[in-house]
Amino acid sequence: MRPRHIVRIKRFFRDHVLPVAVTVLVLCSFRSAVADWNIVPSGSMNPTIVEGDRIFVNKLAYDLKVPFTTWHVARWSDPLRGEIVVFNSPKDGTRLVKRCIGMPGDVVSMIDDQLFINGHPASYSDPRTSGGNLLMTEQFDGTRRHAVQAIPRIRAMRTFGPVTVPPGSYFMLGDNRDNSADSRYFGFVPRDLIVGRSSAVVLSFDPDTHLPRPSRTCKTLP
Repeated sequence: MRPRHIVRIKRFFRDHVLPVAVTVLVLCSFRSAVADWNIVPSGSMNPTIVEGDRIFVNKLAYDLKVPFTTWHVARWSDPLRGEIVVFNSPKDGTRLVKRCIGMPGDVVSMIDDQLFINGHPASYSDPRTSGGNLLMTEQFDGTRRHAVQAIPRIRAMRTFGPVTVPPGSYFMLGDNRDNSADSRYFGFVPRDLIVGRSSAVVLSFDPDTHLPRPSRTCKTLP
């Protein structure tokens, strides 16, 4: 190859390929370590988060990680009871979104969909039905109130425990209590598998029509 062709290739790489590569690397690093959004494909967090929601994930809520790894550079906080947490499943690594119910040292149990934390029952109010499902508002230990859903017509693990959350781990449940694969099935979630916290829906699209749902756009999550 003649020298001038080599010069042209180097110039093309410098002027076109390199800027694009740097931009992609910066964006991917930002999404990996700072903030991202997750598309919610299932109804395990109904009615709080519904299928088709794009939720904001604050990856700096608890710590700073090296991009594309689980290595912690700094840690300044831990998940609190009642927060919506994004984490990698301890079973197969799938990215999941659930509510943090049990913190390290907590004793968690459930009897007929009645949740108990350290022997104290959660409070339930505003019972109502929708499409055969039972919706209620749940609150425990003075945390923010949030809606939960039960589906009486299907089989589910409505009673479990008591179990004690070990150090460095958390107990996660879906708000759709009778239709959620959560810590009742795959166990406790180690702290290192937690990705971040979600507090809002960025965008939402109906999974059937693929049309936007303005009523859920920029919606704050309880």
